[in-house]
Amino acid sequence: MPLLKKSQAALEFIMTYGWAIMAVLVAIGSLAYFGVLSPGNFLPSKCQLQPGLACIDHKAHDIFGFGNGYVAVSVQNSLGYDMNNVKIAVTGCKDGTTEGTIKNGDPATVLSGTGCTFTNKKKFSGDINITYQNSLTLINHTATGTIRTRVDDSPLS
Repeated sequence: MPLLKKSQAALEFIMTYGWAIMAVLVAIGSLAYFGVLSPGNFLPSKCQLQPGLACIDHKAHDIFGFGNGYVAVSVQNSLGYDMNNVKIAVTGCKDGTTEGTIKNGDPATVLSGTGCTFTNKKKFSGDINITYQNSLTLINHTATGTIRTRVDDSPLS
């Protein structure tokens, strides 16, 4: 008889903890299913370029859906020389704007990639390539960087 009572106590102990563990797993599963535990929702936006080029501001905007978005990057030149024939290329975008000259130390200039397709409608992560010519030496350069930001899908005003 004493063996049966010990067995019953052990079984009740295991069942109680089993139900508690199952409740915790169901709660974690539902949080993951609804995207609460998605790390992309908590990561900050960032825009980084090579030293000498400052990414002052950035934005990804999905205008009318597939293939009609743009990525705008506000760039300030602190390289020590003027940049000529500046062009931007952004991952996932068809075209990039071209700027004649960005003078050293001038306020930020907005460059944008257009015709962008955002595979993820909530966030954009990609590479930036800015090609330019050094105004002093006339040598062509490519500055690379990365951008990660939320995609804005509100109507333009």
